Amino acid sequence: MSVTCIRVQADENQIKSCRQAIGELNQHFLDASLKMGAVGNPTRMKILFLLREEGRMCPCDLSDILGMSVPAISQHLKKMKSLDLVFAMREAQTLYYSIHEKEKLFVNEVLSLVAKSTPTL
Repeated sequence: MSVTCIRVQADENQIKSCRQAIGELNQHFLDASLKMGAVGNPTRMKILFLLREEGRMCPCDLSDILGMSVPAISQHLKKMKSLDLVFAMREAQTLYYSIHEKEKLFVNEVLSLVAKSTPTL
């Protein structure tokens, strides 16, 4: 079945206004889409959850908790770091990762979706 759109008259002002609004926000849409793509992975969501709860963690601890190799964890952290969701700080030989302060609200919003979708007993 084919669906068509039939209108008597286009609202040119609305079309122009909406195009302008979309154009002005285009970079924000792109940035948000990249961040959502990064956190749309279950492993990265778990890492963000752990970082939010613990404040900072090293890849070795994340590896032990999630039952994954350190290189696999590092790849997930690298992707999130490239989008400034997390940052690394070195103490002696150990790298610790934390959530960027400016991204904590975003991370909390994403993780709140997990809490909302969890069935209650």
